[in-house]
Amino acid sequence: MQVQFQFSPEEARDEVFIRAAISNELKLKKDAPFAYKWYKRSIDARKREIKINATFDVFPDGIIPEFDAEFHPQQVTADSKIVHIVGAGPAGLYAGLRALELGLKPVIFERGKDVRSRRRDLARLNKEHIVHSESNYCFGEGGAGTYSDGKLYTRSKKRGDVMKALKWFVHFGADEDIIVDAHPHIGTNKLPKIIVAMRNFILEYGGEVHFDSKLTDLEIRNGAVAAIEINQTEKIPCEALILATGHSARDIFYLLHDKQVTIRAKAFALGVRVEHTQALIDEIQYHGRLNDSFLPPASYALVTQVEEKGVYSFCMCPGGIIAPCATEPGEVVTNGWSPSKRNNATSNSGIVVSVEPTELPNYSPNNPFVSLEFQQQVEQTCWKAAGSTQAVPAQRLKDFVEGKQSKDFPRSSYQPGVVSVDLNTVLPDFVAKRLRKAFVDFDRKMRGFLTNDAVLHAPESRTSSPVSVPRDPETCMSVNTKGLFPCGEGAGYAGGIISAAIDGMKCADAVKTYYDLN
Repeated sequence: MQVQFQFSPEEARDEVFIRAAISNELKLKKDAPFAYKWYKRSIDARKREIKINATFDVFPDGIIPEFDAEFHPQQVTADSKIVHIVGAGPAGLYAGLRALELGLKPVIFERGKDVRSRRRDLARLNKEHIVHSESNYCFGEGGAGTYSDGKLYTRSKKRGDVMKALKWFVHFGADEDIIVDAHPHIGTNKLPKIIVAMRNFILEYGGEVHFDSKLTDLEIRNGAVAAIEINQTEKIPCEALILATGHSARDIFYLLHDKQVTIRAKAFALGVRVEHTQALIDEIQYHGRLNDSFLPPASYALVTQVEEKGVYSFCMCPGGIIAPCATEPGEVVTNGWSPSKRNNATSNSGIVVSVEPTELPNYSPNNPFVSLEFQQQVEQTCWKAAGSTQAVPAQRLKDFVEGKQSKDFPRSSYQPGVVSVDLNTVLPDFVAKRLRKAFVDFDRKMRGFLTNDAVLHAPESRTSSPVSVPRDPETCMSVNTKGLFPCGEGAGYAGGIISAAIDGMKCADAVKTYYDLN
């Protein structure tokens, strides 16, 4: 049975108080040997008196059932049907795990390196400004998700699939709190071990995972996938290909276009990453409560309309840092992440503007790359403006709104460094204009948000793919290529770790149906 309460933050940490509340609510006999566990937990900070919304599963017999991950893999062999998967991010890994449940042999190719080797390239990027085009914050084991701190919140209405995806994370090492919290989070420091555990499990059950293995060609015969080429040398027969390459694999979009696979320009988002002190965000969101051990570091979600276009916060990282996420030399890109404790002194969030392909200067209905090229141009412009290194153009928030170049900065968490630039001169005019108006509106919603103690870092440009790969809604296959299953963020069918994971499972199911029908 379940019971619901609203507690103060202090009460929600007091097990004696919780047991008494449950006992009173259910009118249990004194000293009845019941057990309970959290089912759902969320914070309601809309009013000065902050409340914790609490839902508990209660077990009158005193026995809490063992955790069930709802994961039932099969051992596969060389004789099993193979599904080739390109990309070892959340979509690719979950496609591989689901394939094992279906009795399919997953063979995963990842252009980047394993987690441990990848760390060395990230260190060189941060310290020496050297961008490795195949091993960076976007490419490598776990994909961009490994270093986006494991925020697992999704607006997907498919609650069953969401819960299953979360349970699989717990099965491979995540804390059970991710199933309980309304906005679950793992932490960049914990994700690598979980990703490695997933990879090792796929190998143990007969699958394959290959690193430093880039898809370089695709053979299509009679409208169907026939073979793939890896690293320009190895040609592999292929009947079913799940393409889970992520939002930054630009070369894959060009390859698909060359092979006459249908692709389309799509809307994406472009803006900046703003950094405040975490203390300020706590003070605003928690109505003046500071250094409160009963509440987690505060977050926010902001959205407004400017010129009938959305401007919104994206990937808000309490107690986090800003990271360099370029995938090629000659560009700069920002993103953010938090450790599991979210205990850094600063918070950051993308603040981005929705951009439609039709409003871009070179728009043509026949050009599927118009959004991608515009995104790339902004990243290159910012790189040049900051001195052609991995330092980024930066500006104090109020200075940006007022059009003033900043003279100095508080300390930024962005390790490669910041350079004072009036961002109004490097961001597209319509983007800068909408951002300026949005920040004024955001300050009305969060008094104190618009402060010169906050710093903007530009650009935030990889929120989603600028290209989509249309697929049949029933079969999940490309609309004009049999056996090709576009998947996850790179194809335009996900917007975060959990939605990508769910789409990976969905595509694995589609592959099984495809094989059964053929």
